[in-house]
Amino acid sequence: MPTLGEKQKHKYIPFGYKLMITYMVFIILPVIAIGYFSHSMYQDSIRQQTKNNIQGTLVQMKDNIEYKMGEVDRISTMLYGDYSLITQLRVYGKGWDSFERTTKIIMPKFSIALNSTGLNIAMFLFLENDTFPEIYYGSIDNERPEDFEGSYNIYHLSRIQDKAWHMDFPPEQFGKTKLWQRVEKDREFKRISFLRRLVDYEKPLELKEIGFMRISARTEELFQAVDYQKIGVGSALLIKDELGRVLYQSGTVPKETSGKLSQNAEFLTIRESVGEQTWQLEAYVPLTVMEQDSAKVRMFIILICFLCLVVFTFAGVFISRYFSVRMNKIVFVLNAFREGDLRKRMGYRGKDEFSQIASALNEMGRNIDNLIEQVYVTQIEKKEAELESLQAQINPHFLYNTLSSISRLAQFGEVDKLQRMVLDLAKFYRLSLNEGRTVIPIRSELEQVQAYMNIQTTKFGDSVSVFYDIDPEIIKYVTVKLILQPFIENALEHGWFGSPIHIRVSGKMEDDNIVFKIIDDGIGMSEDLIRQIFDPVEGLNTGFGIRNVNSRIQLHFGAKYGVTIGSRPGIGTTVQIVIPAERAECPNHGTKGKQGPC
Repeated sequence: MPTLGEKQKHKYIPFGYKLMITYMVFIILPVIAIGYFSHSMYQDSIRQQTKNNIQGTLVQMKDNIEYKMGEVDRISTMLYGDYSLITQLRVYGKGWDSFERTTKIIMPKFSIALNSTGLNIAMFLFLENDTFPEIYYGSIDNERPEDFEGSYNIYHLSRIQDKAWHMDFPPEQFGKTKLWQRVEKDREFKRISFLRRLVDYEKPLELKEIGFMRISARTEELFQAVDYQKIGVGSALLIKDELGRVLYQSGTVPKETSGKLSQNAEFLTIRESVGEQTWQLEAYVPLTVMEQDSAKVRMFIILICFLCLVVFTFAGVFISRYFSVRMNKIVFVLNAFREGDLRKRMGYRGKDEFSQIASALNEMGRNIDNLIEQVYVTQIEKKEAELESLQAQINPHFLYNTLSSISRLAQFGEVDKLQRMVLDLAKFYRLSLNEGRTVIPIRSELEQVQAYMNIQTTKFGDSVSVFYDIDPEIIKYVTVKLILQPFIENALEHGWFGSPIHIRVSGKMEDDNIVFKIIDDGIGMSEDLIRQIFDPVEGLNTGFGIRNVNSRIQLHFGAKYGVTIGSRPGIGTTVQIVIPAERAECPNHGTKGKQGPC
């Protein structure tokens, strides 16, 4: 039966429960918050993007409308600025003279102006000079503009002297007074007219009205670009004049309240000014157009958040159980250690598993210190012995292959090649051994590389080529031996696959460092393989030689120097080796220096 002390000992929150609480606070709540805010931000973004798109569409519509309005204005300007026409209109004559000027001078000018545009317009010209005959189709009081579109009508100005739209026309400013307005039966026939005077500007300070132009155009043609379907189903587009009167409408307009469109929260209103008379192009876009995509995204975000919560919950339960089980095992093992003759050295306040870990660790402290010291010394000695062994390592594979090649050359009687290969092999190993020295001149390192490549070119002929790009400045410095040849050998063994391979060896000064590069156009390596070379997976021995060179450089020169590799499959590999620019030891005083001669 458990004692009172044993019952109190287990009254704490288990480690697994603590992990779950932490998970709830730092994972689930942020996921919910992120889902909420991301949806809100996306919805605002969708609305802004939709508004910008619609604004751009309205600008295109505006440009199209202004272009057509400009076409009508251009027609009127052709007549307004035609000095010869103005001159003829102020000449009074009767009979044959008036008829001849009308048919041969005035009417051709009107025809040219009318035919200079592709718009279906009807042109009314009211002349103050009543000596000109009237030429018109139908009746001015019962006009049907669609019957004489593409034609012009000449009337006397007296016919409109009492018309309100003529009487209220603004005072003339030369070249500026012109107006779009619905007059006569324009509203009935869904048209709009462009009004402008013809003036005698012989005396600029006394502009005299000698005629009046009215150019009637269909609102459907003038505002053809205004189509609600371009901004979405359920939308509406309106063209309003400077007084707020609707000139043209496309789509169903939202309900009106007191003569004005209500600011209904279900619609987004966008406006754009049109023309010189400050007309307004208004768009009413139902928010449902934007909410359709927003609803899909909202459901997607909710689904993702729900799946994340489910996955994270199962992951949290698994992880908490995973660590809780292992923590209990650690506690069990440490409690077993407590049976040894160890003294407590570390205090820990609390009633959970860590208090037991602290107690056990205190009891193991002294022995662990001793073991760490012994292991550290042993590892240092082992590392030094290993690096010394690697430094002196000679590739037996290369030696065996070279001797085999020498045997074949002897067998086939190729004495010249045999002699070159033997001499290069002897030179290679003489430079490799180098009387047991670790640090050698860069010249010797390059000669060792050249001897190695001579052997390879003797064996493989034109299939292997090497190019040296060495800055003469670096020859006077020293390096750890055997840092270039292993990478060239690696390129030939692992980067060469059938087709000829080209290798470039460069050496340059960069600030106070020497940078070597071995570049080949072989089959290359993947990023995963490069990672395994410098961070090998247990049980694999990939890149042992490369790590050997890197370790020797860092052991001798420091951790900021060493080897880096860049490669892409099918393109090739570039190996960069960085060492400090250090001179050989001076014979007189035995010191090193980076600047000046010994």
